[in-house]
Amino acid sequence: MLYMLLCYNDEEVTSAWSDEEDAAVMKRLQVVHEKWADQYELAARLMPTKTATTLHKKENLVTDGPYAETKEQLLGFYLVEVEDQQQALDFARDLTEANPGGAYELRPVKSFHPGTTTDTDNATA
Repeated sequence: MLYMLLCYNDEEVTSAWSDEEDAAVMKRLQVVHEKWADQYELAARLMPTKTATTLHKKENLVTDGPYAETKEQLLGFYLVEVEDQQQALDFARDLTEANPGGAYELRPVKSFHPGTTTDTDNATA
């Protein structure tokens, strides 16, 4: 099953980390990355929300910054191929140990591939 693990945290906190603190978190995350190397397909760390642009679909309006005004912002994500939701939770728990604070949202993924008219349902029960 393909899952997206979305990493949320308080950007004011993470942006205030010194280079040394950030490097320490990344070093702890690297241990988790190595442990789960066979399960994750992609990981990405997003730039700060102040660099974001949002297209509001209904109004066809483009604004600077994130769409939602929230305490925690989406900082990055992992695309993981796991056996089931429990294994995705285990991965997220390991990530939480390495990078405390915030939350990980887990969502099953349906993938669509160029040149096809059908989706791949990776989240079938």
